[in-house]
Amino acid sequence: MSKINLQKIGLLLVLFVAACSSTPPTQKSPSVEPAIEIQDESETHEKEVSPASSPTSLITQEQQMENNAVSINPNAFALDLYAKLKDKPGNLFFSPYSISSALAMTYAGASGNTKTQMAKTLHFDVNQNIHQDFSSLNKSLTAQSEAYQLNIANALWGQKGLAFLIEFVDLNHEYYGATLKSADFKGATETARQTINQWVADQTENKIKELFVPGILNQQTRLVLTNAIYFKGNWQFPFEPENTSELPFHLSTDSKVDVPTMYREGEFKYMENQDLQIIELPYQKNDSQQSLSMLVILPRKVDGLSLVEEKPEQWLSYIEPQRFKSEKVKVYLPKLQLESALQLKDALENLDMLDAFDLGNADFSALTGKKNLALSAVVHKAFVEVNEEGTEAGAATGVVVTLRGILPPPIEFRADHPFIFLIKDNRSDSILFLGRVIDPLM
Repeated sequence: MSKINLQKIGLLLVLFVAACSSTPPTQKSPSVEPAIEIQDESETHEKEVSPASSPTSLITQEQQMENNAVSINPNAFALDLYAKLKDKPGNLFFSPYSISSALAMTYAGASGNTKTQMAKTLHFDVNQNIHQDFSSLNKSLTAQSEAYQLNIANALWGQKGLAFLIEFVDLNHEYYGATLKSADFKGATETARQTINQWVADQTENKIKELFVPGILNQQTRLVLTNAIYFKGNWQFPFEPENTSELPFHLSTDSKVDVPTMYREGEFKYMENQDLQIIELPYQKNDSQQSLSMLVILPRKVDGLSLVEEKPEQWLSYIEPQRFKSEKVKVYLPKLQLESALQLKDALENLDMLDAFDLGNADFSALTGKKNLALSAVVHKAFVEVNEEGTEAGAATGVVVTLRGILPPPIEFRADHPFIFLIKDNRSDSILFLGRVIDPLM
């Protein structure tokens, strides 16, 4: 898939990617590399970074986004991952942004073939300043908070007493804002699990609970990397509650259920072809800049979702801005409340990220200077509620590192059968959330 300029609308994942300078960090010998040893569970590694010290501080936001277009291709990973998850029965909702963010932090600790495979899977350009560009994009996203709430947080949880290379810790702190926190996985696994889960809940307004279920972390766990993202925004053009009614939603050609369905008629950006309809539903904006919106991709046929899902790479061309026109549209959209819990190990391995999970071949020597660590799990939880006022969504990802071991008549957009939807940042063209609705009542 060709790279996509982030200043043009393409599906926008937000891959926060890796590489702190124009060349990959040089791995020093473990015998001489300074390391940070975590002494107790209350310690954290705090390092204040002056904005002026960052190379990006002299670059305009426009230049930063142009740089991102060179170094990262986030949409490709989003579509690749969706292709691997689409066969999961029922509804699907996840945050490509959160997953790529957590894996980008992990990538900073990878070396050798493990690093090469991760870069390929995540569509990172190893010759560019990907950590720096990821940081610029993250700052751009979180700065847009006047009209809506968008919070992003990262953290590292390291085994008490284990020495981590300063280069790895400082890189994650500087570019991802991730503080290294102490956890005693060996002696108090359950306490560590509860502490991390509470941090995730706090960052997501208590919408994501129990990211790590019992058994995911154990006495062999040495590092956990977490990302949390929370969004709450109101529609620019709200749906009136009195227009919401019970209408049929077709689960298949011969099965349907009645669901609360919102209705609004108005001017919206819209495109269609013989196979599908797409509408853009904007959230409240900052000043004159339209920042976030939801795109709903609706197959024309009740049973047409599988045909659309077969070629997700085509979505990129479907949502190009020039394809959309302002049309008068009658919009019918079901109220939604979806939750997903995903184990991503198999999907990532199917995308050729194999060595990272292989106890014999994993190379995360940029973490501690030793090749004795591997990934045991990548877990993800996501939540979304869509109602008359707007949308509330949250997601969290955890990476576990262990010892090896229109003026014509109004167009009707009736989302009364399975469809795909995404929430994106229009300035950076980053997909923050991506989902599928099979049954709104599930």
